[in-house]
Amino acid sequence: MSRRARAWLYRVAAVLFGAGYAVACLELPPLGSPFHPYAERAVPAALARRTANAVASVNFDQRAFDTLGEEFVLFTAALGAVLLLRRTRDEQVGTPRPGRVLPTVRLAGTVLLPVALVTGVYVVAHGQLTPGGGFQGGVVLATGLHLAYLAADYRVLRRVRPRAALEAAEAVAAGAFALLGVAGLLGTGAYLENVLPLGTLGELTSGGLVPLLNAAVGLEVAAALVVVLAGFIDQALEIESS
Repeated sequence: MSRRARAWLYRVAAVLFGAGYAVACLELPPLGSPFHPYAERAVPAALARRTANAVASVNFDQRAFDTLGEEFVLFTAALGAVLLLRRTRDEQVGTPRPGRVLPTVRLAGTVLLPVALVTGVYVVAHGQLTPGGGFQGGVVLATGLHLAYLAADYRVLRRVRPRAALEAAEAVAAGAFALLGVAGLLGTGAYLENVLPLGTLGELTSGGLVPLLNAAVGLEVAAALVVVLAGFIDQALEIESS
């Protein structure tokens, strides 16, 4: 396709998207109106499915198929980063020099690392009950792990960050989300339909499939972010051009 054809294709797509967006905005209820059609459907559905956090119910139940697509966007981005940042033939691995860390930074990082990891697990595990969930908890877990880099140096981070295992964990977690959808398809005839007991509202085991989907997303997000950051950090500190 020529450059001129691509430009015209973009213009046509932009006009169609803009028209559709404008029509959708015109259908929105007025600002400050007591009429909230989405909330009036989403909140009762969340309560009926024993999911105290309505946002988690929307993300992992009512529109779980969309969340599956969002998860694979991150998976694809991580895969692309790994491929682009891989070591080429004209590059070799060097030995990074240890950096100087202030005692206050070392102390803060050492104290906060376990706190951040426990907080990340808590946010993922309680996503169906309180604000948070797999995406937020996964980011907390990945960030907490990299406190080892700030509190010590790159060599310590490498010891606590098994890159190969995390790459495998990312793939397993992404596949687990898809397979949980297949379980719903086999059990009820609808993809990602709940097939587990809903439990009691407010309990950790409530929400049916929502806790398992939360856990899969939390693992995938944490592993993906660590793998992506590993690629950039390794490129900056280890890889040398021959």
